[in-house]
Amino acid sequence: MQRILIIGATSAIAEATARRYAARGAALHLVGRQAARLETIAADLATRGAKASTAVLDVNDLAAHAAALDAAWSALGGVDAVLVAHGTLPDQAACDASVEVAMHEFATNGTSTIALCVALAQRLQAGATLAVISSVAGDRGRASNHLYGSAKAAVSAFLSGLGQRLRPAGINVLTIKPGFVDTPMTATFKKGALWAKPDQVAAGIVRAIDRRRAVAYLPWFWWGIMQVIKAIPEPVFRRIRL
Repeated sequence: MQRILIIGATSAIAEATARRYAARGAALHLVGRQAARLETIAADLATRGAKASTAVLDVNDLAAHAAALDAAWSALGGVDAVLVAHGTLPDQAACDASVEVAMHEFATNGTSTIALCVALAQRLQAGATLAVISSVAGDRGRASNHLYGSAKAAVSAFLSGLGQRLRPAGINVLTIKPGFVDTPMTATFKKGALWAKPDQVAAGIVRAIDRRRAVAYLPWFWWGIMQVIKAIPEPVFRRIRL
């Protein structure tokens, strides 16, 4: 039986991923901010074949991380894979207007994730996988979401180094880079051909964990898109509205 810890378990991608593990009969420990929502998800997963437990955590309360992870290890009896899936999609204009808002959003999408990964790396054993949802937005800063993108860039760079450090210990670090995903967080956005559904991304996450991949662009075609965007010279890029 796989033992899976999911942090940010109420997100659409995390819930879809949990359902895929439930179909395998996995044991899941769900961590998030909303107790009632966590319990609803856990009950659904139980009907799908999983053993599920829950715990509440505000990821920005860094002092609470250690106790939350200790509780997760206790609930599962050890952890085979972790999915760190929490995050927000900041209003860039609000971040531009307020240092406080900007730093809070950076902490939620960047600092809290890095802090969790430091603590998780101390607990994981050989054969385990630490999978973290970053974003294609972290591959290059864009005017429309550069606060979010900078936080994800920090996460991606940290995970690259962490994966290099933990590889000799037999621990795999997976950086997940979704593109546009149709979730409640993006409900107001106009959708198009490049948009994916949460279950489509979840399938890619589970596959990448199984294959012990280092990086997964989801859907796959975002790798090519981002290679083009990263190759644009900076003087030209500054003139493009993205």
